Amino acid sequence: MSNKSDVNTDYKAAGFGKELTFGKKPALLLIDFVQAYFDPKCALYANVEHALASALRVLDIARKKNIPIIYTNLSYQCGMKDGGRFFEKLNALNVFANGSNHGDWPEGVAPKENEFVISKQYPSAFFGTTLSSTLTAQSVDSVILTGLTTSGCIRATCVDAVSHGFTTFVVSDACGDRHQAPHNANLFDMQAKYAEIVDEGKIAKYLRKL
Repeated sequence: MSNKSDVNTDYKAAGFGKELTFGKKPALLLIDFVQAYFDPKCALYANVEHALASALRVLDIARKKNIPIIYTNLSYQCGMKDGGRFFEKLNALNVFANGSNHGDWPEGVAPKENEFVISKQYPSAFFGTTLSSTLTAQSVDSVILTGLTTSGCIRATCVDAVSHGFTTFVVSDACGDRHQAPHNANLFDMQAKYAEIVDEGKIAKYLRKL
């Protein structure tokens, strides 16, 4: 087994991590930027204000370029019966039960009338939602992922985006996790297998050229 010092060499030699090219018709996804992750009194607080700030800067450019913008949030019926095995594994999801303000948008997040909001119950923004058909109907060929958390809903959405045929870009600065280790590990793995990991500067440069 390779050690940490040569992991990049090992993956590259095995053919992982081929560079992806930007599409002509992207969509921006802001995944689960909801109050729970920004409220220090909430069990899900993740100290990810920096990720939101980065995502909002990307959002500003995307709006000026009139590309499709989709937000997701988590919402469950009272009693959490629609949470299934996800809730069974992660009881902290009960902060998103209907009536709780932890599923509200935090300061700075305010979807406009021409922007989509998709409520979900599971990690992937694609699972059990209309996201794939919504993107296809608008001839979208690639998706730009921002949001929370890197090891959870970002990774799940990334894998499903690839599975649905979309070239996928994850903005590293605009994603966050409750600890740096899972954040870094999942960025590494997504870059190796599913997506192109880009920083805010690179995605901003791409969007401005559209």
